[in-house]
Amino acid sequence: MTDSMTVPSDVEHTASHWSPPPRGRLQGIIMVLAAIGVITIVLYIWKLPPFDAGLQQTDNAYVRGRTTVIAPQVSGYIVQVAGQDFAQVKRGEVLVRIDDEVYQAQVDEATANLGVANADLSNNQQAHAARMAGIESHVAAMAGAQARLLRARADMQRANALVMDGAISTRERDQARADFSQAQAEVQQAGAQESIAREELRTVDVGREGLEAQVRVAQAKLRAAQIDLNHTVIQAPEDGVLGEVGVRLGQFVTHGTQLMSVVPADHWIVANYKEAQTKAIAPGQIATLRIDALGGATLTGHVERLSPATGSEFAVLKPDNATGNFVKVPQRIGVRISVDPDQPFESSLRPGMSVEVDVDTRHR
Repeated sequence: MTDSMTVPSDVEHTASHWSPPPRGRLQGIIMVLAAIGVITIVLYIWKLPPFDAGLQQTDNAYVRGRTTVIAPQVSGYIVQVAGQDFAQVKRGEVLVRIDDEVYQAQVDEATANLGVANADLSNNQQAHAARMAGIESHVAAMAGAQARLLRARADMQRANALVMDGAISTRERDQARADFSQAQAEVQQAGAQESIAREELRTVDVGREGLEAQVRVAQAKLRAAQIDLNHTVIQAPEDGVLGEVGVRLGQFVTHGTQLMSVVPADHWIVANYKEAQTKAIAPGQIATLRIDALGGATLTGHVERLSPATGSEFAVLKPDNATGNFVKVPQRIGVRISVDPDQPFESSLRPGMSVEVDVDTRHR
């Protein structure tokens, strides 16, 4: 039994001295290079040293732009909808018309009221001229009465001297005295009439101020009515592209109702970086932009400015950490980036698109 299980000497000698085949130097070099390549790729993908190159990355970025809301300033029924969804429009182009019959009637009424106010003012001016003429007449009458008074005084003085000499009778002297008294009364009467005429002129002047105020009120009402009439025609405030048109023919709208939007061509990028990433970000630095909607097309831009506060500070409902369950969450700070002009895909940008942003912080 023992002899049957004995291993041959040549097999035993071979098993005890087995070793893997010798590895060539070239194969070892290839394996080392492969390991270095894998490590290099990992470092490059994760942007770790030495491949970080001062780049600050984020995928929390979006295209932003101005959206102009089109809303009526008057109420009424829509009689024309000229704007179409996503159409290119120019400044001043008619988009919507509101029924203007009521507003045209208001303009006509305001025009008539202004005419009445101007007529009343003209009558007042005519009355002023008449009162001035009356005053001049009374001034002339006053001068005549004073001249007659001087003559009557001279006649009475001569009559007093002649009656003492017996040249005239006492009756003639009394007649001269009566003429003098009558001349004095005429002077007083002329003065009173002149005073009355001047008071009437003041009354006319005071009334003119009120009539001029009525004219200004009528003019303001006419301007307001004309403005409302003009607002029945809604025009594009600037060049751009229309959004969805949310108004229909025959619809009743009130002032402030959103009808559509115009999106101008200008746009920019807002990248929300973690607060620790913004240490080296400064205006003027170059930014690389990758747009998802454009098949990963790459654009360039420059940092314009940083937000004055984190996004949570602008939130309506701010986080409350007073419960004792505080968890530190990195805050985000918005970075506004301008898109360099004259790039192939610049005109294809639309507000709301997602963007991946790399900011080169090596230069300030």
